[in-house]
Amino acid sequence: MRKIVAAALIAAGILFANGLLISQNAAQTVSDTDLQLLRKDLRSQRKQMIAANVTLSDAEAQKFWPIYDQYAAELAKINDTKLSLIKEYAASYAAFTDAQAQSIMERWTSADDAVIQLRIKYIPILEKALPGKKAALFFQVDRRIGLLIDVQLASEIPLVEP
Repeated sequence: MRKIVAAALIAAGILFANGLLISQNAAQTVSDTDLQLLRKDLRSQRKQMIAANVTLSDAEAQKFWPIYDQYAAELAKINDTKLSLIKEYAASYAAFTDAQAQSIMERWTSADDAVIQLRIKYIPILEKALPGKKAALFFQVDRRIGLLIDVQLASEIPLVEP
């Protein structure tokens, strides 16, 4: 677990050190190219964290990693939605309306649900590639990494002003 915590905090720190998130006073900017590079680094680090915490035999690894890559690609699409919501919030933070708040809240909840549905989709797929305990371990590690990143994101995004 220490490997997960340290690596996830480092990965999340990359995002915040490079000005992705909203400050209390104004949105900070980062180019789309820089953002794509940061996200690529984060995905790479996430994969390294999985590899460091889920020990696989050669045969298991041969089955698992292509499935993981497909899962990660689908997860990245969901995270694209979350990123666009953060950008939208940042762009309108100074004059955020009730309607915008409602819309973003609903779309963020839908994105969270999509992550859960993605995991549900991949449970039987991974169970065909890995023994039950290793499949469960993967989902535990993946969820913890996601939670650590979500906590860091939540701590950096200012609350809506009523």
